[in-house]
Amino acid sequence: MLLYTEVTRYLDFKVVEGSFVYKGGKIYKVPSTETEALASNLMGMFEKRRFRKFLVFVANFDENDPKTFEGVDPQSTSMREVYRKFDLGQDVIDFTGHALALYRTDDYLDQPCLETINRIKLYSESLARYGKSPYLYPLYGLGELPQGFARLSAIYGGTYMLNKPVDDIIMENGKVVGVKSEGEVARCKQLICDPSYIPDRVRKAGQVIRIICILSHPIKNTNDANSCQIIIPQNQVNRKSDIYVCMISYAHNVAAQGKYIAIASTTVETAEPEKEVEPALELLEPIDQKFVAISDLYEPIDDGSESQVFCSCSYDATTHFETTCNDIKDIYKRMAGSAFDFENMKRKQNDVFGEADQ
Repeated sequence: MLLYTEVTRYLDFKVVEGSFVYKGGKIYKVPSTETEALASNLMGMFEKRRFRKFLVFVANFDENDPKTFEGVDPQSTSMREVYRKFDLGQDVIDFTGHALALYRTDDYLDQPCLETINRIKLYSESLARYGKSPYLYPLYGLGELPQGFARLSAIYGGTYMLNKPVDDIIMENGKVVGVKSEGEVARCKQLICDPSYIPDRVRKAGQVIRIICILSHPIKNTNDANSCQIIIPQNQVNRKSDIYVCMISYAHNVAAQGKYIAIASTTVETAEPEKEVEPALELLEPIDQKFVAISDLYEPIDDGSESQVFCSCSYDATTHFETTCNDIKDIYKRMAGSAFDFENMKRKQNDVFGEADQ
């Protein structure tokens, strides 16, 4: 998405140094290639062979070539059946679904397997491209992302008004016609906003707890990585949703030399959210200082087609941008009436730059 829109002109990314998964109180590197599978301590010897077979099957799987299906129907065989076919145990299923395919719950098990297979492929191919992990993080932090989009938008004629309170969203006959701020009205035909601007048009869909921890040391058992992503699958800690830990440091220019910032987050399931994140915090000890935030999650109650007010969903507990990108694509589709054509963007770039430079 960033490449096609060319926002990458204004951003520098650096690879996150490791991807880890939690099992029985300890963390392990996520194995996603055949060699890593055979070397991993996550599984016993026979389990490793079965998992390796499964990875080979996924790597060779091509939805347009039935010869690669090995008796699996991508549209109707459930992922649970695929795991059974390869005789994979519960721990392996946990890290495959949550640390490779990045699902947050186990609902995917009973859905057709094609999406999960493609998600595992995406993980493995991303890893192959960057080496240490499949994740990238922008230098100077995530605040660079909106800044990059703002610059690009300005180049194409977008106007930014900063530090402007929104006093009122003006509607006529049920349709948005403008936004009022400090006595002035900016007129519009469509409006995009987040849930905080339209409390009467959103519903609460849950809560997220996020704890930002400042450390003076890398996380134990991560090979002293300067940055990493740790996923704690829900089954491992008797929960319904995963706990995420994202750790970055001076290596990504977000902290002083020798300091590390770890952010633990999860979907709130009980009346004591801080207790829920404890398994993650135990991995981070000793913690110099922590900051706890519990936020409500909101989602729009309608698709915006009548009012032409298009609302995003609140950020969920994941540390990656999978769900956020899906939301952006969904808003675009609701506004424009058809899905955003990335391939068309690609073709246009090729017309301008030629194939070779891409």
